[in-house]
Amino acid sequence: MTAARLGGGALPREARDTFFLLGLIAWTVAPHLARLPLGVGGLCLGLLAWRGWLAWRDGPLPGRGPLLAVLLAAAGLTWWDQHTLVGKEAGITLLVMLMALKTLELRARRDAMVVFYLGFFLVLTQFLYSQSLLSALGMLLSVWGWLTALTLAHMPAGRPPLREAAGTAARAALLGLPVMLALFLLFPRIPPLWGMPGDSARTGLSDQLRLGDVAELAQDDSVALRLRFDGPPPPLASLYLRGPVLTRYDGRTWLADPLPRGNLAELPPPAPAVPPSGRHYELTLEPLRIGWLPLLDYAVMPPQADPPLAGLVAPRDDSLQWRLRSPLGERARLSAWAADTAPAAHLGRWQRLQLTQLPEGAHPRTRAWARALRQQPGLAQADARTLAGAVLRHLREGGYGYTLSPGRYEGDAVDEFWLDRKLGFCEHYASAFVVVLRSLGVPARIVTGYQGADPQPQDGYWVVRQSHAHAWAEYWEDGAGWVRADPTAAVAPDRIFRSTALQAPPGLMAGTLDNVSPGLRQQLRRWVEAWDNRWNQWVLGYGRQQQFRLLRDWGWPDVDAAALARLLVLCLAGLGLAGAAWAWWDGHRLAPWPRLQRRLRSTLARWQVRVSDHDSPGALAQRLQAGHGSPAAPLVEALHALQALRYAPQATPPDLGRWWRQFRTRERACWRQRQASAGRS
Repeated sequence: MTAARLGGGALPREARDTFFLLGLIAWTVAPHLARLPLGVGGLCLGLLAWRGWLAWRDGPLPGRGPLLAVLLAAAGLTWWDQHTLVGKEAGITLLVMLMALKTLELRARRDAMVVFYLGFFLVLTQFLYSQSLLSALGMLLSVWGWLTALTLAHMPAGRPPLREAAGTAARAALLGLPVMLALFLLFPRIPPLWGMPGDSARTGLSDQLRLGDVAELAQDDSVALRLRFDGPPPPLASLYLRGPVLTRYDGRTWLADPLPRGNLAELPPPAPAVPPSGRHYELTLEPLRIGWLPLLDYAVMPPQADPPLAGLVAPRDDSLQWRLRSPLGERARLSAWAADTAPAAHLGRWQRLQLTQLPEGAHPRTRAWARALRQQPGLAQADARTLAGAVLRHLREGGYGYTLSPGRYEGDAVDEFWLDRKLGFCEHYASAFVVVLRSLGVPARIVTGYQGADPQPQDGYWVVRQSHAHAWAEYWEDGAGWVRADPTAAVAPDRIFRSTALQAPPGLMAGTLDNVSPGLRQQLRRWVEAWDNRWNQWVLGYGRQQQFRLLRDWGWPDVDAAALARLLVLCLAGLGLAGAAWAWWDGHRLAPWPRLQRRLRSTLARWQVRVSDHDSPGALAQRLQAGHGSPAAPLVEALHALQALRYAPQATPPDLGRWWRQFRTRERACWRQRQASAGRS
């Protein structure tokens, strides 16, 4: 360790630049550490710390033997965790390790360039996992840092301040901003070659339901989707977003019907441009990894998406559920219509039999209770609506409770819930309600999805969270079709009519914020979510339709892909010409002395003074004095002044344009005087 470091002096430039590079690498790979195997992450941080210690001690770099051993260890850990060395996860893991190892080989400028290119590539890999606004801001800082490091590498002499290099990098990035905006706004949007994940794709609604599943989902307060309506929004109590429809039951689990086979199932049926009466809305669906599109009841037309959704399956029956061949793992923006009433439906004999079936021997006490209800006066020959009303009245008057944590149900869960404990969440009520109706001979099924939204919109969007996950029931009434019945509304009307979902107990950090300032956590969350929504709508959701709309707003009459390409070419050509003009001007501004030398050559030629590229102003003054004497004295004086400007230290660049104008004025006067003297003689 040098005396300067012991005394607290400034680090040498090599050590300073190395520490800056190590900090930049740590910032770039930090988002990946949570996804890397624990051993690989620790090894990466250890290598960076080792390189920093060597820079501090000014020690020699290790040989190839230790580096090869570390590389093999990293590959072994990756294989142990991923069971492969190819693919996205394994590839990024090895890329991070190569970056850390390459810092121990920084012996030449070529090695530094490899590190820079690896750094820029690692910035891109972050967007394979998250494309949120926060991730974009973090990677923007990384790009600025890597441009700064690249600028430092091209400043080999002296000890340029980091601030100067960062300023140069920022100016270079700003110069490329117009090209970036032109490409973003006008470059044709094409579907990706592979599925790009959204922000930490989560599992949402499922094609099966066990008691407790929706309660676990409802404790997640993250955003599931956003809605924006053309015109007044519907009341929150009628905001039902339809997801999986569950018809099959084995006594413990409700299941959805499997997807139909065949290519024709993927083609939405022809539909009118506008339903007879309904509501148009826009839906932004978060990457929930679900195979259903949660659309408002009743979606009778295929939703429109930009780009179009692949594998969209139209309803083949009266379930009105729009499904996908594969789970949606990326954010999608849809435009859809919801009809005011359900379309006419027909229930066949086989469907009626299937929707009244219950497993043999399941729920004997609840089924006995249903038979007893059927024997009450006025219910023996009652229709489906009357029977459903009687069951809902029992729920309102029977002392049932609504809770996220009813405890574990042992044995026959439906019997225990319906007749003994009477505590549950929406799936308990929907499941038991359907079991009772089927016991009464009424076709019934469970529908899962989302109900309600936040009380206040954000930027015009109604926010639906995972905590709004819900399960309700539908029963068949002859002559009317399928009728929605929400038994939760009979027990907890605030959940439905005020969209007040139960909240899980807050964690330590959230509880502390609530204690310091009640409502601060909710306000901060709304602020962050609002900015995320703007980012999603304006940047991530910018697609072909938005491009065409932008061209129409700019007055472009015929909007198509060819017009978009022509405008892009025109913009890039204009930017190229502007860049060439700026480069020409900047070259003259940054290299004024060669240009001034050319001007002196052409001017002094008529004085028979030879001017070479290496001649200084003082040498030209001596030649002019020797050749012309006193008539050229003003010019000699001006050249000596230029000599002083050329070699004297200057805080700011000299004003050579002003000097040249004064010199030309003197030169013309001297030349006229010389010509006049020659004429008199």
